Amino acid sequence: MAGARAAALPRRLLLRGLLPVLALLLLALLSLATGRYGVPPGDILAVLGGKLLGLPSGVDATAQTVILQVRLPRVAGALVVGAGLAAAGATYQGLFRNPLVSPDILGVSAGASLGAVAGIFLSLPVAAIQGLAFLGGLGAVAIVYGVGAAVRRHDPVLTLVLAGVAVGAVLGAAISLLKVLADPYNQLPAITYWLLGSLSAVSLPDIGAILPAILIGLAPLVLLRWRMNLMSLGEEEARALGVETRLLRPLFVAAATLVTAAAVSVTGVIGWIGLIVPHVARLLVGPDFRRLLPASLMLGAGYLLAVDLVARTIAPIEVPLGILTALIGAPFFLWLLATARRGWS
Repeated sequence: MAGARAAALPRRLLLRGLLPVLALLLLALLSLATGRYGVPPGDILAVLGGKLLGLPSGVDATAQTVILQVRLPRVAGALVVGAGLAAAGATYQGLFRNPLVSPDILGVSAGASLGAVAGIFLSLPVAAIQGLAFLGGLGAVAIVYGVGAAVRRHDPVLTLVLAGVAVGAVLGAAISLLKVLADPYNQLPAITYWLLGSLSAVSLPDIGAILPAILIGLAPLVLLRWRMNLMSLGEEEARALGVETRLLRPLFVAAATLVTAAAVSVTGVIGWIGLIVPHVARLLVGPDFRRLLPASLMLGAGYLLAVDLVARTIAPIEVPLGILTALIGAPFFLWLLATARRGWS
């Protein structure tokens, strides 16, 4: 009896791992096939297989262009960005021991937004705008951490949160000032559209450019995932168990910030993913970060892929992703606020 149970355990674990991956692949195939120009799944597989093997696919040129140059970058961007934002959100929620925080808590999105808006205001190339957005997100968190290091009289977690709110407000005011000064016919529409978030302008080279930063940011989260469980116990409890919180907390914050800044730099601000996806993952697999991190990665990738599919098919014109994620996330946030427990579990 015990032997049968032991033999069934690997099969259950295999199914639990394969089913989410299979569902994600089917969703990606649906996203590649769906749109104003419908493409049969067989043609999609033929085009992708021919591209990988360097062989002719036998599919007409229009379908190949739609698959490889229009939809494939969007699918890849949704998978990478959704997974990254969800993983960063799970990390922040674990560090601050609160399921109501998101990657925006330390001003990452505000800093990235200011960098991108400044690039658009100066009429810089797209690559320069993305670079400024990336540097702006990292710079904002550096300022927040500098303020937190200077103010040592209060709880370090509370200080970081309040400093993030204050720095985010200042950066938001700077963004508003640039919007007032921007050309209302050319620059202002581009600024507004970027701040709402979209995958329409993402290309495969863009994904290739941010992928190393996202992988570097995810590496310490994966390698030290068991220590995150101890960090979520609280400052004093973690230190009592031998965890050097003064070193690990900045490392986790820097890793999550790097992932968020890289993701936002190419897609614009896509809110709520880092808030609602980790909480859904926690409801499904529990608070253990060893299971929570992969669950957040999978759910975040699938969620943004599904939202992007809806964004480009629900109306005659494409709806910015930030609008849809807010329409979904805000009611969920209110429900979460009303039902969340007082402590962290």
